[in-house]
Amino acid sequence: MSVVIVTGSCGLIGSESVSFFCEKGLAVVGIDNNLRKSFFGSDGSVLWNKKRLEKKYKNFTNYSIDIRDQAKVEKLFKKFGRDIALIIHTAAQPSHDWAAKAPMTDFSVNATGTLILLEAMRKFSPQAVFIFTSTNKVYGDRPNFLPLIELEKRYELPKEHRYYKGIDESMSIDQCLHSLFGVSKASADLLVQEYGKYFGLKTGVFRGGCLTGPAHSGAELHGFLSYFVKCCITGRTYKIFGYKGKQVRDNIHSYDLVNAFDHFFQKPRVGEVYNIGGSRFASISILEAIDLCEKISGKKFNYEYVEQNRIGDHIWYISDVSKFQSHYPKWNYKFGIEETIRQIYQAQKEAL
Repeated sequence: MSVVIVTGSCGLIGSESVSFFCEKGLAVVGIDNNLRKSFFGSDGSVLWNKKRLEKKYKNFTNYSIDIRDQAKVEKLFKKFGRDIALIIHTAAQPSHDWAAKAPMTDFSVNATGTLILLEAMRKFSPQAVFIFTSTNKVYGDRPNFLPLIELEKRYELPKEHRYYKGIDESMSIDQCLHSLFGVSKASADLLVQEYGKYFGLKTGVFRGGCLTGPAHSGAELHGFLSYFVKCCITGRTYKIFGYKGKQVRDNIHSYDLVNAFDHFFQKPRVGEVYNIGGSRFASISILEAIDLCEKISGKKFNYEYVEQNRIGDHIWYISDVSKFQSHYPKWNYKFGIEETIRQIYQAQKEAL
């Protein structure tokens, strides 16, 4: 039976990948040691998701392995060898702020861990497809120098601007401020490209906007909409960091992203890079998200404003997904922004 390896298997995109490919009848092998809990505390723990997946899918097995442990990673890849058809690498240290507190850990997880996985693939499963969940943070703060216009509840680009539709892969990742997280992810991003272009492996890089969905264990330092909805339900005060709350993100539902992964898996390319996010189909500012959460919940949203923005944070980011859609024209979105927030809200209400 073909095997799918999913790193970060109990996180948002990892668990969506587990569900997606288990439903297709493939054997799914997860790698997740719940390192998120040490990053973000109990809010970030994915233990609940691991239990849910193991209970639901008999064709899912999770290994509590740290991706930085080369010996254990290689032992696992050797075990499954050429049965491995697909590797979806979602495991990461995902926070700007946390990275600044522990740069060595951040880089070792995001960059070195990725290198260990690529080498294991090259040694034992070179026929497989390797998909890396990268980030728009590889572009650093370059998007902040676009000629943005301040509107009532969001920042926006003039309609005639080349990036009005969204930022495409032509934007430089060089000579700008990234945050240490952005640098470690950019390092991994380039490694994945290089293992495709240099070694001819079927590797693909997906530079995500805001990735979201009902299985997200959101925390203050990571997981915008999930943590946002959590604050809405519990009455916890949400902190808005800078930009007047008008910063814009495009949010892609985890299902839509994993469905894009599957399209790539079915017809892989070598060392390819795609910007992938909600595009203009599902973009929202924090102030707009407050309005929508209040509409869905019927509750007043509690927040406070902190003048200082997070270092390297984007003021406006919308992904142009045209390149991916041109390569895979049968792929499209299933979930818009309101439906996605409603799903997150319902899932968190049921979990209380």
